[in-house]
Amino acid sequence: MDTPAADSNGAAPDTAQSRLIASGWRVSKLKKATVYNDTNQKIGKIDDFIVTKDGSLTFAVVNLGRFPGRGTYMVAIPTNDFSQIVPKVILPGKTKADLGKLPRFEYKLILGK
Repeated sequence: MDTPAADSNGAAPDTAQSRLIASGWRVSKLKKATVYNDTNQKIGKIDDFIVTKDGSLTFAVVNLGRFPGRGTYMVAIPTNDFSQIVPKVILPGKTKADLGKLPRFEYKLILGK
């Protein structure tokens, strides 16, 4: 059995932390996950996540694929807009066309890309 990872001070997680870890999902496993709406239409795929300096997970970058005349199109969606992220990514009330009207997300907008 694996030993729980130590925190930044070298201490192993306590019981409450261990439960949170055991019930959580690795972000690396969520990248490239398909995004669906609440009618099970495929909207796009998770390309990345944006985390603020305080550690808050604020946006999911969704790759909508190719749009005619616009190439590959990505948008940043607030994580609060999703009804769930795991085990299936669901963005209720939106279609690929709806998201295509949002401003294009570009990684060069982020410092420390």
